[in-house]
Amino acid sequence: MKPLSILALAAASAIAAPALADVQLGPRPMYLTDALPEGALKDKLQACTGPFEPSTFSIGHRGAPLMFPEHTVESNRAAARMGAGILECDVAFTADKELVCRHAQNDLHTTTNILATDLGDKCTTPFAAADGDTPAAAECRTSDITLAEYRTLNGKMDAANRAGTTVEEYMDGTANWRTDLYSTTGTLMTHAESIELFKSLGAKFTPELKSPSVEMPFDGFTQEDYAQKMIDEYKAAGIPASDVWAQSFNLDDVLYWIKAEPEFGEQAVFLVEWYDGFDQQDPESWQWDFAELKAQGVNYLAPSINMMVTEENGEIMASAFAKAAKAADLKLIAWTLERSGPLASGGGWYFQSVTPAIDNDSDYLVVLDVLAQDVGVEGVFSDWPATVTYYANCMGL
Repeated sequence: MKPLSILALAAASAIAAPALADVQLGPRPMYLTDALPEGALKDKLQACTGPFEPSTFSIGHRGAPLMFPEHTVESNRAAARMGAGILECDVAFTADKELVCRHAQNDLHTTTNILATDLGDKCTTPFAAADGDTPAAAECRTSDITLAEYRTLNGKMDAANRAGTTVEEYMDGTANWRTDLYSTTGTLMTHAESIELFKSLGAKFTPELKSPSVEMPFDGFTQEDYAQKMIDEYKAAGIPASDVWAQSFNLDDVLYWIKAEPEFGEQAVFLVEWYDGFDQQDPESWQWDFAELKAQGVNYLAPSINMMVTEENGEIMASAFAKAAKAADLKLIAWTLERSGPLASGGGWYFQSVTPAIDNDSDYLVVLDVLAQDVGVEGVFSDWPATVTYYANCMGL
């Protein structure tokens, strides 16, 4: 059966902005707090009681993808109910140059059911089964299909089983610390539909313009057209620029918005991430001149968490990189909390700069506290926004 569009779904269920009393944090924030070592942070958080309010410090990263299929109606509703004051649509485009919410232009094979439909034949790389030492493979792009075709798909948990010898096996790869409990329905959204949904949920907006997997211009559609179309959809919906934090890893996109759409450019976010050779304590290894970025009109920098924290004698603290960015009057946003799964083994990529100090899930709260109090970030993306909402309310952020 063809999924309902988000606009039809919204009308059918009479979506309303959640009242403050409707913020539901569930047991996880308390579970993490209980696991903290004795000390001031644990005392402060344990003394915190509701009711809890939505917070713009809490940013839903693709909604709430720890348990819900990312960039779906269901995932974003969950994030809003957990008090995320800002929600994200990663923006890609279809074959007919319509904007849709996907983390990457080429992730439909891992985030939707496209391979189990006839549209799988249209993929850039149709499914090929694992064979001996050769892993299963597929690549399906939003630009492989039209918007009408995109609307027929369902979202699923982002995963693939590279040992799969059938489509069903390939699609059954969800990490054991996530769940498929809520993935029976994953309603996909266009970018314009995400704007209507987030508005109805009382949230603000942080769209990310994704790097195309195709060569640009695409059928006459330039990178500037792409960047402008994203902003135009907020203007058409009557969303004030002050409610939008447009993001990109491409500095040229950010500079385009600053020049062409200065009201939106005021809050445009330059995303950066850990790269080979980076040392968060060594300025000689940094690729960016913070003063130059500021002079170009960049006001927001969003580094990955590992760039903004460091470890010394078992203690987690603000990095020299974060301190220098703040000293240049850049506002910082952190990504992404609770994306690493259980932390008993050191936290993986997101915590590689503090691995010796990471051994327990409560370290999510320790890192969050350092980001908020020592680094002074404006907000934190999370795969489970309840944790950040809880912390923000308890600390008066």
